[in-house]
Amino acid sequence: MRIQIVDAFTSRPFTGNPAGVCLLPAGPWPDDAWLGQLAAELNHPETAFALPLPAGAGADWDIRWFTPLVEANLCGHATLATVHTLRREGLLTGGPVRFLSRSGGLLTAWAEDGESGEDGEITLDFPAAPVTEVAVPAGLADALGIRPGATFRTGALGDLLAVLPDEAAVRALRPDLAAIAALSLREEARGVIVTAAADAVESGYDFVSRFFAPARGIPEDPVTGSAHTALAPYWAARLGRADALTGLQASGRPGLVKVALHGDRVLLTGRAVTVLEATLRV
Repeated sequence: MRIQIVDAFTSRPFTGNPAGVCLLPAGPWPDDAWLGQLAAELNHPETAFALPLPAGAGADWDIRWFTPLVEANLCGHATLATVHTLRREGLLTGGPVRFLSRSGGLLTAWAEDGESGEDGEITLDFPAAPVTEVAVPAGLADALGIRPGATFRTGALGDLLAVLPDEAAVRALRPDLAAIAALSLREEARGVIVTAAADAVESGYDFVSRFFAPARGIPEDPVTGSAHTALAPYWAARLGRADALTGLQASGRPGLVKVALHGDRVLLTGRAVTVLEATLRV
């Protein structure tokens, strides 16, 4: 079978978040150990495996995501990369594509037609992760090297969200990743999101973020779609806008995520580009 490497939430190669995409043949799922070994071999933040479902199954594809270490509960960028791959393979019918996930339920996505032969934007419909303010966990300020102005839990998403004073603080952050990993395990958190408002309204984005999940094999994730399911409700409430918000994840491979909050759902919109196609031989 073929494997694609796709940069997600970007239109330029070698930016955004790289994901492996493996479209499996119809039938039973391969062994979990094999899925994990392939994801570890590719060594990208996430690898998505999509299995076609029969008619009447209530969804078009079953989807699972693996980091180099563990199976993930939810992944935005690898789902976007999968939709991009399905479009390139001619496997989209023109309407929405439905994914059955193990923890996120039914996920819907659709791809727009682009101009001048270019691929258009892709939008994902994911469950929102409302945030709840909590006391700053012990050790978080030391691990980050700065004390957050506020800290939140993100419910089923399982992250800690730390609000920093400004964009410059987010960009300058050099956290102690070993301490972040230990804190994440102690707090039973997937990882730590840091965020702040954009410094300038003319920047083209409304807020910035970064995401660290070293306990899951991802020291810093370049662009985290799932984290924006919590960032969207937080910034919608803070800015008084539910639609047309844009987040910049300010990693070394930055990317833009457009978000729109609709009740208990978040629409995540971005682009993707294929950088590698390979043939799996084992």
